Amino acid sequence: MQVIPVLDLLDGHAVHAVCGERSRYRPIQSSLCATSDPVEIARALVAATGARTLYVADLGAILSRGAHDHALAALSDALGGGFHIWLDAGFTAFAPMRALVERIARLTQSAAPAAIVPVFGTETLVDIGAIAEASACGFEPILSLDYRGGRALGSAHVESDAWPSRVIVMTLDHVGANAGPDLDTFAAVRALAGARELVGAGGIRHDADLALAGESGAHAWLVASAIHDGTVSRRDVHRGVFEG
Repeated sequence: MQVIPVLDLLDGHAVHAVCGERSRYRPIQSSLCATSDPVEIARALVAATGARTLYVADLGAILSRGAHDHALAALSDALGGGFHIWLDAGFTAFAPMRALVERIARLTQSAAPAAIVPVFGTETLVDIGAIAEASACGFEPILSLDYRGGRALGSAHVESDAWPSRVIVMTLDHVGANAGPDLDTFAAVRALAGARELVGAGGIRHDADLALAGESGAHAWLVASAIHDGTVSRRDVHRGVFEG
């Protein structure tokens, strides 16, 4: 099971996500470095885990408070070729997703920037045909099934036969809540997923939670707070089945 670190962007800072309650998000205070600068936080997360994938939520775009095009381009430049940025920027349809990826590409300065992989979250997705369109254009999109309080979020219901090859099970009320992973919701989605790669999100507190997540059949798990707090370390990530 891979551990994929998470970076949440809001008002130009990397912020600390708490239960999906975005009014409570504040610039991150991390044991990894003394800044909330997104590039420095990204570098610290990669150094702490050895990961080659970073999940980024552009909360400014999701909340219509200003997208982070320049910050995303800087992250792509800093992480470089061979690295993947899974980006959720509140995409509602295919066209705005493609436009953002193209804007980021124009702003990058590196000859070999990190690849942007679009994440369509059901919290914001309106046109479910966007997944098929993105796949047809070679974007290899990811679907995030977003939940809070055990209930699916958003108006777009994507039937399981339309899911792409990678699906995130995002339980927002477990994010930053120190409550452990939501394995019940994950198991319910897994029963429908077939051979798809499932990625859990939220709730990891320590290596024992990582072990439970791995036993659940997850291909990967998105982790943030436990890495910043130091309760999940590179040693934990690389112990046993865990790989960055």
